[in-house]
Amino acid sequence: MIVFPAIDLVAGQVVRLRRGERSQMDVYATDPVAVAEDFAARGATWVHVVDLSAALGEDEDACARNRAAIAAICQVAGMSVDVGGGVRDLAAIERLARAGARRIAVGTALVRDRAFAREAARRYGELLVADVAARDGIVRVNGWREGAHVTADELVGELVSLGYRHLVFTDVARDGMQTGIDAAAYRHVADLAGFPVVASGGIATLDDLRSLATLGPSVVEGAIVGRALYEGAFTVQEALGAACQPLPPTA
Repeated sequence: MIVFPAIDLVAGQVVRLRRGERSQMDVYATDPVAVAEDFAARGATWVHVVDLSAALGEDEDACARNRAAIAAICQVAGMSVDVGGGVRDLAAIERLARAGARRIAVGTALVRDRAFAREAARRYGELLVADVAARDGIVRVNGWREGAHVTADELVGELVSLGYRHLVFTDVARDGMQTGIDAAAYRHVADLAGFPVVASGGIATLDDLRSLATLGPSVVEGAIVGRALYEGAFTVQEALGAACQPLPPTA
């Protein structure tokens, strides 16, 4: 199981939000490239980067700082970058691809512009990740601030039919809260998709990672870990170890 340490960016700073709320933001670092280099030095081979300024429609200066940080992170030796946040047109996908991103996550635009979703899948295929976030089964968009009036089940089914073969599923209610995971939710989404998903939201302990690993590679491809790393609940090395050590079966 891939461990994706998370770097969420606002105006070039490394932050974490609680339940996606911009008003509940903690700043952890001002040098995102150094954070990515540290993750690589500790054994991580992937990093999950989110341009929150773009996702939240912040001013051009904030977005420009993030774009520069993302381009620099893509140059960190030994690190593959999965990046998203505010990717709403083909030009944004192309810019990130040229910067060196290995995967590009698209969220809101998949819901609001189905013609774009179809064309993006046709052009970019395996490079793309469908970023599906939901609260109580309803998809959230626009930096998770709005409900989309579509269920996660409906959206996943449609995206699979369009050809998407990578998917991140975020439980918005748990994101940034370190409340633990809902393993059954990821099994359900993987069953709908027909391929393994990346789990995001609520990972608080090494046992959460072991629980995800226990689901098996046909259910969970990887896990995004953020606040728990920044607040010292465990290290990157410990996370990588847990990802290879599923929980033993219960009696």
